[in-house]
Amino acid sequence: MARINLLPWREERRAERKKEFLVALALVALLAVLVVIAVDQVINGAINYQNRRNAYLQQNIAELDAKVAEIRDLQRKRTELLDRMRVIQELQGNRPIIVRIMDQLVRTVPDGVFYTSLKSSAGKITVEGVAESNNRVSSLMRRMEGSDWLEEPNLDAVRAAPDFGDQATTFNLTVGVQLPTQEGEL
Repeated sequence: MARINLLPWREERRAERKKEFLVALALVALLAVLVVIAVDQVINGAINYQNRRNAYLQQNIAELDAKVAEIRDLQRKRTELLDRMRVIQELQGNRPIIVRIMDQLVRTVPDGVFYTSLKSSAGKITVEGVAESNNRVSSLMRRMEGSDWLEEPNLDAVRAAPDFGDQATTFNLTVGVQLPTQEGEL
């Protein structure tokens, strides 16, 4: 029988398979690198897209915050203006009342009495003055009690004032302010 040497063929086949394996391994490695690079690009693209969206949102949020701050400032100014308008309206509404009260204070002064000081606070008027006698102070208090604009006169202090006469006295008087109930008197 003839002898055939199959060893070199096997070695050649083994070398060829090894070469094919290394080529396949290189192709798989190259493909894996390309897949990793492609996935990295996709992920980086998604991150960049989201970062752009976040920057857009932050920009719009900053603009809206500025508008909200401006609105709050305008509301604060509006409230201040409304308060000023209310105070001005109250002052304008009270202007004739103050004139009437001063008129009533003058009308209630009897002869022989004069005021040295008037102070007003919280609906009360404090009157300091000089009278020729205690009877004049009593007459002043009765006239104040009879006034539509003044109420509850209260004598705080009476002191002798010899500089103004033998029976002269200085007095401190507190009287309340009362608005008349009839609208026609305003």
